[in-house]
Amino acid sequence: MSDERKDLDPAGEEPAGGEPAGAAPQGDKPSGEKPSGEKPSGEKPSGDKPSGGEPAGAAPPADVPAPRPGEAPESEPSGATGPDAKASGPVEPETVPSWKAMLRGLGPRGLGLKIGAPVLALLISLGITMILLRITGADPVSSIQSMVDYGTTENSIVDILNRATRYYLSAVAVAIGFRMALLNIGVDGQYRLAAFLAAALGGALALPAPLGQMLTIIAAMVVGGLWAAIAGVLKVTRGVSEVLSTIMLNAIATGLIAYLLNDKRLAEVRPGSNNVATPQIPESGRVGGLNGLLSSIGIDLPGDVYGLLPLAILVGVVFWVVINHTRFGFDLKVSGLSPSAAQASGVNARRMIVYTMVASGVVAGLIGMPELLGASYEYSLNFPAGLGFTGITVALLGRNHPAGIALAALLFAFLDQTSDVLQEVDVPKEIVGVMQGVVVLTVVIVYELVRRWEIRRQQRAVAAELATGHDLAREAAGSAS
Repeated sequence: MSDERKDLDPAGEEPAGGEPAGAAPQGDKPSGEKPSGEKPSGEKPSGDKPSGGEPAGAAPPADVPAPRPGEAPESEPSGATGPDAKASGPVEPETVPSWKAMLRGLGPRGLGLKIGAPVLALLISLGITMILLRITGADPVSSIQSMVDYGTTENSIVDILNRATRYYLSAVAVAIGFRMALLNIGVDGQYRLAAFLAAALGGALALPAPLGQMLTIIAAMVVGGLWAAIAGVLKVTRGVSEVLSTIMLNAIATGLIAYLLNDKRLAEVRPGSNNVATPQIPESGRVGGLNGLLSSIGIDLPGDVYGLLPLAILVGVVFWVVINHTRFGFDLKVSGLSPSAAQASGVNARRMIVYTMVASGVVAGLIGMPELLGASYEYSLNFPAGLGFTGITVALLGRNHPAGIALAALLFAFLDQTSDVLQEVDVPKEIVGVMQGVVVLTVVIVYELVRRWEIRRQQRAVAAELATGHDLAREAAGSAS
């Protein structure tokens, strides 16, 4: 990537002289560049220097902190701790470009700010929404009250849960790429092609449960992963941007589905209608709703809740564990932050790009499964579309964290479900799309402002530590204990 920090050393070590490990010999430098250790004419000596070439007491650059071994690169320490703290001095907090911070889900680190920032953002977005409703000539209070009343009915709760399940899986698929600063815009094409081919396979085979369900789900995951791998391979072998390739793959997937969804190929015409669909999946290959389980714990709902809702929850848990508590997740984040640093630490950054795209596509293949196996049992012209693009918005709103994505998916599902009731109070339903955009923009802006304010506060603390020679954070923790 063009703005990657190529001098980042994941091992956090430099040999004497300030040259990174594995650097090219000095003879490779272009003519006119001063060799290491030679001062330009007229430069005053800076005094005694410790090994490494840095002036005594100087702090590392704010935008290029060296991660400690085993520490995720995006950490923003407020000061150095441990036995070397006095020798190296306090480490200034990391400054990350806004777009990369947004993709990686960086935000406030303090618990109070983590809670206060989204609450403040939602309050601001609610105020802006009420102003927009007033501009349209509607009563903001009655409009929002109508949405709340309609969205809390039992039928609406079922629809909201089902919508949120699809949104959640789509957002997790997008978030996997975001954590490596990869923009997988092709989630929409990946899940639609995977759902179509899985539906054709499930409708053609009649296997006993649970083999039928497992075969359909695995087929969708394989198709989604392979389709996403094309973009990853093009990026690492030909340098094609994943944004361009995934957009083009979306168009190709749409064309393939249109070609194969034909009564002369993999589909059939439904009698009495113009709808074309794949053969229906037999009973043994379907996944029943969760209503029986919910009824056993005293929750009775009129509609069928997707039986694959637990699968979506499991995907979120696995995503969180892999990203935060495994070597693969660490390598993924390091490769996205700086491929050169990852290569220096023994990580094949090019391979990680392909792996990440495949993992994103595998999860994308699951997006259509709740609807396919739990409601429609076929892929037709009416199959839900556009979920991949909704997932991008939900992932950004949820800061790429499974819990945040879940809340964002529920919010978007609620807004979508209650859009129809606005017509009863003479408000165009399209205003919901404006409301969703306002919420996302407000949350992104507030999070970024709070993040920058927190970084400036940490930088002032580092400056105070450098001026006084004390570790203020350690002293504050000692006095509190």
